[in-house]
Amino acid sequence: MSEMLKGILSVSGQSGLFKMISQAKNSIIVESLVDGKRMPAYATSRISALEDISIFTEQGDEKLAEVFKNIYEKEGGKQAISHKSSANELKSYFNQVLPDYDKDRVYVSDIKKVIMWYNLLVDKNIIKFDEETETSAEEAPNEKSTQKEEEA
Repeated sequence: MSEMLKGILSVSGQSGLFKMISQAKNSIIVESLVDGKRMPAYATSRISALEDISIFTEQGDEKLAEVFKNIYEKEGGKQAISHKSSANELKSYFNQVLPDYDKDRVYVSDIKKVIMWYNLLVDKNIIKFDEETETSAEEAPNEKSTQKEEEA
């Protein structure tokens, strides 16, 4: 599931999300998902991979990919509410997609980012949750192992 988020980065001080293109001597080259412009992101920039980000919950934390999946299922693969909605609307919406999120440690600014990122990824067709693909991907390794056992 986090495969679709592989190589998608958030760069501190820059709006939007970026795709890692290549590595330079002391930076990485990233491409904006918003306008397609490329730029270097230096080691001094705070760079976060979306696949490594989690949201605080009452029982621990939830991977961002799981939160995106919840939003995707709620919206039927379409855009979520606007990240510019009121604070109360955002909290209410986030409570529907992740009911046990930690209301003390997850701020409205965090919710805005998650919803903005989700909408951008859906708009660019990067985020897709297909039940058939997930089950066939899980079954494929089992088929290979049974083929090896049959050959032996």
